[in-house]
Amino acid sequence: MIKDTSGQDRQIQPAHRNLLSRAQWIGIASGVAVVGLLLSGLYAWGLAERSVDLDRIRVAKVQRGTLISDIAVDGRIVAAVSRTLYAPAAGTVSLQTQPGQAVKTGDLLATLDSPELKSELDREVAALEQQEALVAKGKIQAEKQKLLAAKTADEADLALSSAKREAERTKKACDVGALTRVECMKITDDLRAAEIRGTHARADADLEGQNVAFDLASNTKTLQRQRVVVAELRRRVESLNLRAPIDGLVGSVSIVDRAQAAINAPLITVVDLSHLEVELGVAEVYAEDIGIGMAADINLGNSEAKGSVVSIAPEVVNNQVLVRVRFAGSQPEGLRQNQRVRGRVLLSQKDNVLTLARGPFLEAHGGRYVYRIKDGVASRQPIQVGATSVSAIEVTEGLIPGDEVVIAGSENFENAERVRIND
Repeated sequence: MIKDTSGQDRQIQPAHRNLLSRAQWIGIASGVAVVGLLLSGLYAWGLAERSVDLDRIRVAKVQRGTLISDIAVDGRIVAAVSRTLYAPAAGTVSLQTQPGQAVKTGDLLATLDSPELKSELDREVAALEQQEALVAKGKIQAEKQKLLAAKTADEADLALSSAKREAERTKKACDVGALTRVECMKITDDLRAAEIRGTHARADADLEGQNVAFDLASNTKTLQRQRVVVAELRRRVESLNLRAPIDGLVGSVSIVDRAQAAINAPLITVVDLSHLEVELGVAEVYAEDIGIGMAADINLGNSEAKGSVVSIAPEVVNNQVLVRVRFAGSQPEGLRQNQRVRGRVLLSQKDNVLTLARGPFLEAHGGRYVYRIKDGVASRQPIQVGATSVSAIEVTEGLIPGDEVVIAGSENFENAERVRIND
């Protein structure tokens, strides 16, 4: 009998299955996630178009807080009350003062010699005298015409009275037939004619009186008009003597002595330095945001002062609108006319808004987008900007608190979509 191989068999125990614990599975998952993040970061890194060192840019974080909207502009100290004297006519200027000289109201500052204006005044004065003589003559002529008309009327009345007496005297003779019928009718006609002449004489006298009165009134009106013309010319000639309109100092003289000045040319400025204000040149784009009464901070170099907006110029000059700020309380000491200052006008205040430090990016990108840094890569992010201030801007859309944004140095990116940031 052949033996089997059962004696050579060796029993092998089954291997025990090592099951991983839950903690080990969590660790493996975390590792896979980290690797995924690293791979995604490396992928984004690989998509970057450029590479820029961190020290070449400036980064700020988006924060939630209060934004005080304001604008900072340059300005200068000016007199609150300033008067400029202009040439009322073309002529030669003779100065009677110098810049910096103290003056009182009414002091003579300069005289203007205008031969044309003086000649015109002489002509109009002669015309006035002629018109005065004409009116005087008209009054005499009027009285003469009235007397002549009255004489004619009186003579007509006298003739009528005589005709009436003659008619009464001859009436008895006509009744007894001492006179012929024709003679009696002639006497009656003479009486009627005398009555008609008397009536017309009185009417002519009235009309002549009205006509004379009308002519005299017309000449008188012409005389009054001529007097107004002469008075205006005398005022203009008197205005050739330029006098100080206020108490103060002669601020500037825009012409040299004995020089020829054109009409309406600025000549002398008188300022009252006891009351000073600040004149700020605000960009035209902010003109609609500024209102009367807004608070303002004035940097005077070694000190600061508070003030408020008191006036806004109605016109734009060199893309700027001039805004006047009056000091609050007492005027600071040591101020000088035309002293350069820095002003800040407070436009509004917003609470609980997203803010971002202001930088060159706002002007460079027009406030349409920024470069947001994530995982070492700066990528272009569209945003919307709200209110702005000197140091910060309001972000209304596109960013969240904690986002890191490139606020300076983005010109090194050359408008790339993604840029690697090297530490």
